[in-house]
Amino acid sequence: MDLDSARLEDVQAWLRKAELDLRVAEHLLSPSRPGLEADVVFHAQQAAEKALKAFLTLHDVAFRKTHSLEELGRKCQAIEPSLAGLVDQAAPLTEYAWKFRYPGEPEEPTRHEAEEALATARRVYEAILRRMPPEVPHRSA
Repeated sequence: MDLDSARLEDVQAWLRKAELDLRVAEHLLSPSRPGLEADVVFHAQQAAEKALKAFLTLHDVAFRKTHSLEELGRKCQAIEPSLAGLVDQAAPLTEYAWKFRYPGEPEEPTRHEAEEALATARRVYEAILRRMPPEVPHRSA
């Protein structure tokens, strides 16, 4: 793959941001920090979104400003069909970009829901990392 330096930097920036969101979500899920599950699911969604955007950037595929993991995932799937199942798993995380972020939600997510969201986001991130070429240095979160 022929990557110019600007695109390489953009891909790495998306991956760094995704990794940071995973680390924040993991930190917030600590047993010593109960009651932060809404923030965990938000950062899980953000991590998955940024990982997908890294993949699209790598392949020079334009995307609009969106939180829709289904929309981003379908574009990724068009490039790499083996991502289909993962996209289906990740799509429900989309609502965490806004759900629980504002007053008025009837309930908060459960710890189990937060753990599942984080696990899904991590699977997305890891799957994208496995599809990065050698010239994109990265590490697992």
